[in-house]
Amino acid sequence: MSAIIGLGANLPSKAGVPKQTLCHALTLLESAEIEIKTTSHLYETPCFPAGAGPDYVNAVAMLSTVLSAVDLLSRLHRVEAEMGRERVSRWGQRTLDVDLLAYGEVIHPDLATFQHWLNLPMKEQSKRVPERLILPHPRIQDRAFVLVPLAEIAPDWRHPVLGRTAKQMRDDLEEAEVAQVKALERC
Repeated sequence: MSAIIGLGANLPSKAGVPKQTLCHALTLLESAEIEIKTTSHLYETPCFPAGAGPDYVNAVAMLSTVLSAVDLLSRLHRVEAEMGRERVSRWGQRTLDVDLLAYGEVIHPDLATFQHWLNLPMKEQSKRVPERLILPHPRIQDRAFVLVPLAEIAPDWRHPVLGRTAKQMRDDLEEAEVAQVKALERC
């Protein structure tokens, strides 16, 4: 199954600075069950929400996996833990964050749950954490730090609910927001 993950870090880990952490995390993910198909450049992005800490380094990767979505998410969480991730606060500073953005065209657990989280007001988003995996990630279309690297490697990827491509969603964002996402090197 194809999958898309987003990676981000703004604190050092045992692998080093955030750039090194993201590259090392991709190495840790590669296994008999997970093949990294392509990765975006690394990008420097402002901390979200603004002022919450140091700037992030972000990237997006396309995977092929035999794991279920739930098992893949568990693997992503194990890699986060190996890099020293502690889940202290929502949207807080972190050594590594790896999100499962999409898993094929799967909508999980169902369309109604996805739409509930999609339409949740920003104030609520910052306080509430879903109790289960929601796919596709309900914030893809809102985040330049996801859409800029995603549009780099998969501009024609189409959101299974919204029907918009990665490039279209990126182009829907404010120019100033997109301009804050600055390309660095590749891993």
